[in-house]
Amino acid sequence: MHRILETVQLTGLRSVLATIIHVEGSAYRKEGTSMLFLEDGSQIGILSAGCLEADLSACVPDILETGVARSFIFDLQSSDPLSWGEESGCGGVIHVTMEPVNADLADHLCTLKHYLDQQTEVMLIKRFGPDRSVIDYGFLTGDRHLFGEWRGELPQAVFDSVSSGPLRRSGMKFLSSMQSEVFIHTYRPKPRLMIFGAGPDARPLAGLAATTGFSVIVADWRPAYCDRSYFPDADSILLGFPEETTKMIHYSPYDYAVIMTHNFRRDQQLVRLLSERQLCYLGILGSKKRTERLLQEQPVSMKIHSPVGLAIGAEGPEEIAVSILAEIIYTYRKNRTGRQEVVTYETE
Repeated sequence: MHRILETVQLTGLRSVLATIIHVEGSAYRKEGTSMLFLEDGSQIGILSAGCLEADLSACVPDILETGVARSFIFDLQSSDPLSWGEESGCGGVIHVTMEPVNADLADHLCTLKHYLDQQTEVMLIKRFGPDRSVIDYGFLTGDRHLFGEWRGELPQAVFDSVSSGPLRRSGMKFLSSMQSEVFIHTYRPKPRLMIFGAGPDARPLAGLAATTGFSVIVADWRPAYCDRSYFPDADSILLGFPEETTKMIHYSPYDYAVIMTHNFRRDQQLVRLLSERQLCYLGILGSKKRTERLLQEQPVSMKIHSPVGLAIGAEGPEEIAVSILAEIIYTYRKNRTGRQEVVTYETE
């Protein structure tokens, strides 16, 4: 969604926003997944493995001309050769809504981007008419600020679910207070990866993390390493010693950090400084024995991933980057489904 919001903010082209609102059975992508179709034929994001996009794209000119949102149902279960499911193998039924991005919706999407950039979660609620066209939508922030095009008041159940509750799960919900179904989805800020150490082995990790949707910060005290040409996709590059760079960042419990300076004393400093920040994930590049030496004088209360990355037998910077990012993504997905990490020191 972040790439879609960036495109809406920058483009001057008309566009249509497509969103999966309900899935029955299995599907390549789940509820809340969005895709943007621009009037020049370009597309941002995907909704399937190629089963739906061509058919949805064919509807874009009509939606842009009429300015009316439409909904579609794709039955990928059927063996009928004339059905949507021809040789798709997905086996599910996917409900998609397509909305023209008019000036008002574009403004609201830009406001959504602003909140996400400020590390604030935002809940979306959409109400549909009998023909499944969108008649109301609202965005609700964690501090209960509401923006969008919603007539009347939001149900109290929605306000109560901003921080917790069953409504946080994406999909169609029946609200008894409204006697109608609505679509609810929570947009989350980009996960942020902080890489401490800007040596050659940090470059593929930073690039791969940015490609997979992470906001990337790289920090190092060596000017020769902190060159933008080495980290073209990083959001920021911080030059300074650990005591300096760790103070330049505003941390959250959703942040991920990897220490890979290859300097034992600097790594000790970073472990001490970062373990105080209650991050979601802290990994250290190096052997189990090296990490045990790092922690001999300063035990920490949070879990340390060391050796960092999944044990896939990785060799070389690129494969090590894959193993590290795979473990971070695994942790990220576990946390999003409510399964929490144990907060203890552990070498793996």
